Amino acid sequence: LCPAKNSLVNWKREARFVRTVLDSIRIHELKQKVHLGCTEEERAFLQIVVFDIDGVIRDVSNSYRRAISDTVEHFTDGAWRPTMEDLDNLKSEGIWNNDWEASQELIYRYFETRDKTRNEIALDYSDVVNFFQQKYRGQDNLFNGYIASEPLLVANSYFDRLTTNNIAWAFFSGATRGSAEFVLKQRLGLETATLIAMEDAPGKPDPTGLFMAVEKLGSIDFNCPIFYLGDTVGDMYTVVRARQIQPKRQWRGIGILPPHINCDRQKIPSYSEKLQQAGAEIVLSNVEEFNLQAIEKLCCH
Repeated sequence: LCPAKNSLVNWKREARFVRTVLDSIRIHELKQKVHLGCTEEERAFLQIVVFDIDGVIRDVSNSYRRAISDTVEHFTDGAWRPTMEDLDNLKSEGIWNNDWEASQELIYRYFETRDKTRNEIALDYSDVVNFFQQKYRGQDNLFNGYIASEPLLVANSYFDRLTTNNIAWAFFSGATRGSAEFVLKQRLGLETATLIAMEDAPGKPDPTGLFMAVEKLGSIDFNCPIFYLGDTVGDMYTVVRARQIQPKRQWRGIGILPPHINCDRQKIPSYSEKLQQAGAEIVLSNVEEFNLQAIEKLCCH
């Protein structure tokens, strides 16, 4: 290389080095806000990540979804058992986050195809709930039903890595508190996790529960990006509504493909497209793909 070119190369190297040092100082200063005597309310997290639970933290393909199909089959006297595709189509409407209500809706829709009105159907919602719970939780709510065999989709160490890097995390789920705590505390060992469950807030896509989860974490920095990870259209609609209500905060939706979609490659493109059309910035195959590198990359855009 000629001297002029050598000087240019050296200058570029020095510029990159300076940028690296400045970035390191900035990150170090942000981390110090957590450790140097700040109160819980004064903590400044680098990012906040809020997780849905079903289809993101645990595989409910053979539990919640199976319980819906069981319930519909029971209350239609065995005439119809919804398939996974039927359930996906219902969930894609974005308003059926509550699986008890989803079961009831599918029962109604079946009888409507038989020219019966909803008023003509003698369907007691409490009976629907009780039957569903017996299948899902087990007899006498002893958590020995379908819930006992749900595969986990994430390891405890994933949350350790987030914490170590000053990334706050919480859960906002349409599951009941008992069901959510069963997987978080007993299965994952997350004893002190921040959780907003069915009993705590209106159902999605109302973002009230998302706001509550963030408030419980104690961050007051409105420039802090807030990611919500979910596997349904309703989850992404929740983020869209959060932006409408609190436009000064950075609400960002991340789609996660549920296991029953990952098992069928032909369905991945269309399901991913639905999530993106509903508001997802990106769609990942598994929650652990939302790692430190992915978070950093998103925060740079």
